[in-house]
Amino acid sequence: MKYFFLLLILLISCKTEKKESKTKNEVNVYTHRHYETDKKLFAEFEKETGIKINIIKADADQLIARIEQEGKNSPADLLLTVDAGNLWKAKEKGLTIAINSEILKNNIPSYLTDEDNHWFGLTKRARVIVYSNERVTKEELSTYDDLTNEKWKKRILIRPSDNIYNQSLLASIIAHSGLENSQKWAAGIVSNFARKPAGNDRDQIKAIASGEGDIALVNTYYIAKMITSDDEKEREAVSKISIFFPNQETTGTHINISGGLVLKNAPNKENAIKLLEFLSDKKSQQEFSFANYEYPANPEVETSGFLLEWGVFKEDTLNLSLLGKYNLDAVKIFDKVKWN
Repeated sequence: MKYFFLLLILLISCKTEKKESKTKNEVNVYTHRHYETDKKLFAEFEKETGIKINIIKADADQLIARIEQEGKNSPADLLLTVDAGNLWKAKEKGLTIAINSEILKNNIPSYLTDEDNHWFGLTKRARVIVYSNERVTKEELSTYDDLTNEKWKKRILIRPSDNIYNQSLLASIIAHSGLENSQKWAAGIVSNFARKPAGNDRDQIKAIASGEGDIALVNTYYIAKMITSDDEKEREAVSKISIFFPNQETTGTHINISGGLVLKNAPNKENAIKLLEFLSDKKSQQEFSFANYEYPANPEVETSGFLLEWGVFKEDTLNLSLLGKYNLDAVKIFDKVKWN
């Protein structure tokens, strides 16, 4: 009997050691991102560190809901998602922890970081005006506010109000100008719609090319993706538009981010932080810029590829936590002005 108990203790010990070993060498990533660049960087991280990355993909709302449902038993270590509004939402739901990393603090500017260090931005995208090469001149454009001018009557194309990119743009306007002025802006845009809001950013560009409207608001990432698309129709459509960075004399062009948070119940917190640090370093940031057409969040990294060709621009340095803070106000305004 004595030897039986000794053997049992030994078996339990071996299982515990194996479990601990497994825990120390993996990181479970729930991600809204779906890019080949990410796969490449994950593979490099695994090779450099010996830490295996396990991936679960879905959109941000689905992932956040899943983490909530899993509760204390959630295997999720790291959440990667696009848009500061989504990052803010995960934090507000109490799903995340503060990240204590001098590497991240040194690599990522404070305005791209949660004020309590719960999330850090990894890439940036600018929400720019694109316009018809045939029907609009660069000299006619200036600011987001100017898009409410009557000269743009029945000429503006844009996504529906349930799109997080539009919500974050309006949230930034609220942060700068207040609720009353922001509602006037949204109402002015609605009065200038060329058609009912529909589709994604690429669809707005296609609609300009087909003559449905003359200008649109889109993220720079999608413009580059269309330029390099295998679809000839997408390349043809994007060749008919040009890019304008608004608000260069005022607040700067609105930007948004993708970023990461470490989950409160993460079984591999240290590995999650290591992965975030890896994605914020110069080598990874250069890859995001060159291969995935996203602006690097790390200011030590130069923009490359198409983004460099489009030129240097003044960006809005509003702390992006405010995009989440004012998200509900933005949604209410969209409803009031019947944006759709």
